[in-house]
Order: sequence, then structure tokens, then C-alpha cells
Amino acid sequence: MNFTFLHAADLHVDSPLKGLDRYEGAPVERLRNATRQALEALVDTALNARVDFLLLAGDIYDRDWQDFHTGLFFREQMVRLERGGVRVFMVQGNHDAQGVISRQLHLPENVTVFSSRTAQTEQLEPLSVAIHGRSFPNRAVDEDWVPEYPAPVAGCFNIGLLHTSLSGRPGHDRYAPTDVAALTAKGYDYWALGHVHHREVVCESPRIVFPGNLQGRHANETGPKGCDLVRVTPAGIQSEFTPLDVVRWHRLTLDVTDIKDIAAFVRRVSKALKEALDGDLERLHAVRVQLTGMSALQDLEARQPGTLEAQVRAAAQDLNGPQVWVEQVRVRLSRPLERGQVAARDDAVGELLRLVDEMMEDPDRAAEFLQQPLAGLLDKIPGEVELPDWVELKDEQQVRDLLLDAESTVLARLGEAGQGES
Repeated sequence: MNFTFLHAADLHVDSPLKGLDRYEGAPVERLRNATRQALEALVDTALNARVDFLLLAGDIYDRDWQDFHTGLFFREQMVRLERGGVRVFMVQGNHDAQGVISRQLHLPENVTVFSSRTAQTEQLEPLSVAIHGRSFPNRAVDEDWVPEYPAPVAGCFNIGLLHTSLSGRPGHDRYAPTDVAALTAKGYDYWALGHVHHREVVCESPRIVFPGNLQGRHANETGPKGCDLVRVTPAGIQSEFTPLDVVRWHRLTLDVTDIKDIAAFVRRVSKALKEALDGDLERLHAVRVQLTGMSALQDLEARQPGTLEAQVRAAAQDLNGPQVWVEQVRVRLSRPLERGQVAARDDAVGELLRLVDEMMEDPDRAAEFLQQPLAGLLDKIPGEVELPDWVELKDEQQVRDLLLDAESTVLARLGEAGQGES
């Protein structure tokens, strides 16, 4: 038994990446073409590594095609694999379920799309491999399909291909729920999962893996993205993560409490950017920067709004080599004495700041808010705060970000009021 395969998922080809036009200077075309370029990189990797087959664990597309160009592009890449002798086995997930994609194109003969009616098995007899899978018939699948998957084929390396949230993952809708015990009991050697966009090796024996999505699409999908290159030999399974993203997203939180002047601030920002990029010159880096702490820089920002953001963007321009786009700069600074005094107040403003402190210190408090009605949380937010597009609040970090936005607005208003009185 000796073969090699790639395991990828959540390509989201032609994901719309809404809202980019709001950012002046954003590399819009490069960002929107990133999912296509990542797929091309996946195919290049498969051909260069001479893999025997490729597994795609759902959400190839982000939504129904606006026209046939999306489908034709994917088909073109599958033709490249066919010419290179690479088989492809794929299931459809919640984003590209049969009930979602209305337009259809016949795929080349090397591509097998598993049925949405029942789980089925495909065997590669020369390799002694059996692949089991089932596609989503529509966007929402509420039941556990694992018990209905076929029994393992004796004498074969058995692979389960499944789009699932398992027992639940933050920021991901609950689809085809199951658990590690059910997967293990099935007796397969490898579970190729999809749906969760963060890479996770769930279990080593059997090997259960979410490879993550192929290309990060926004600031909440940070870090390297790609696929798993898997080699199976008589000695066992060897797996290697292969980054394929052409745009890499970063979130940098910089505490500038000890920074007193712009020169020191610029040095801190430059050092943080260089460390985040880690010498990577191959791709575009999209960075969201958040400035925190109790700092005298807040006075400068109050006198000249936008100063700190401009300095961050200037520091990114000065980097030698790496291509960096600063997607957003969030200033969350407060004066050293002001915040403590305000937090002690016995009013709604003091309550808000104490709530922020609780969220920062105890992640469980943020999780609790996700279980409460959204209106109850928004009632605590000042009316001046511009609510972001992700106001659905699907994970704890978004709760913290929203409350930090509220705190920044409140402290800025108090500062303006104090300056007006003087």
C-alpha cells in the first residue's frame, strides 16, 4: 500500500468579498481573484507532487453561480488534473449543495461527485483504497450521516469524505453533526472533513482532519491557508500542511501603553508588521491593526484624528519587499487615569466599561452574550457607534470587538466634553 493524495475543502470559488469598495486603495481585483488563484495553486501542487487523487470536502463554490464563468473556471482546473492523470473525489457542502447551485456543467471523467441521496463507495483497486462520501442535497442537513456510511472495505485503506461541523465549532453553522466517537467507530483509516475554515487535526488514530479553507476571505480568517498532502505507506500515514493562499490575512493587536511619542510608535508598528510577515515575499498580506492601552498618544489622536492610522499605513509602505495592505486600523486607546475613573462611575457608562473588562478577562462571559437576544446587547451600545456588517455576532471575538468600539466612542465623547468645559 503506497499512494499519495491531497485533502482540501471550502474553496469558495468566486466568493464575492463584499464591502471592499469602501476601502480606498484596496487591491480589489487581487483580493477577488484570490480564490481562483488558490485553486490554480492546488492543481499545480497536485500535478507537481504527482498525487494519485484529490479529495474535496465540500463548499467548492460560495453560492449559486451568477453566470457560467465560475463553473467553467472550476471545470478547466479539473481538465488540467485529468490530463495529468489525477482522479478527483468530491462532496457538495452547504454552500454548493445540489439545491443551491441551479446551473450545471458536465465535469470531466476523472471527477466523481458523490450522490446526495445516500452515502456511496468508490474503490481504487490498484491502490487498495475505498472512498466513502455523500453530498448535501440542500443547504441545511440536520442529521448525523455517519451511521449510514458504508462499512469499511476489507483489505483497503478506507477514507470518509464528509462536510460537517462535528459537535460544533465557533463561527460555523451546525450541519451534519456528529462526533469523534462515531467517526472512530466506523472503522475508517482517514476522515477527510470540510466546513470548518480553521485547520484542525481532530484525531490521530484514526486520522480526522479539517484542512481549513484554501484561501482566507476576510480579517476573521487569518494565518496560512491551504491543503494537506498525505502519503500512505506500509509504515503509516505521513501528512504535511501545504500553504496555498495568495492573500494572507493578519490581525495585529498592539498594546502601546508604554509608547509616548510618534517615533517610538512607528518603530513598534514596523517591528510588529515584520514579525507577522515573517519574511514571506510570495503573497499579498492584508492586515487589520488594533491599538490598545492607556497611552498619551490618545491626546495626539484626539487633537489630530487619523494620525495613528496614517502612521500605521506609512510604516507598511516603508517595508522593503513584502506587499502589505492595511485593511483597517482600530484605535482603542484611553488616557491613563480617565478610564479607571470612568469605569468606577455608577451609571450606564461605568457599566459598559466594566462589561468590557469582564469580556477581556473571561471568554465565557462573551460566550454567554451569544446566547442572549441580540437586542439586549445592542441596548447597551451608545447610539453613536456605527454597527458593523457582522452585527449578527456569531463568535466571542465579534462580541468583544463591538464592545470595544462602544468603549472607544464613549471615552472619545467624554474627552471632547471635558475639553469643551476647559
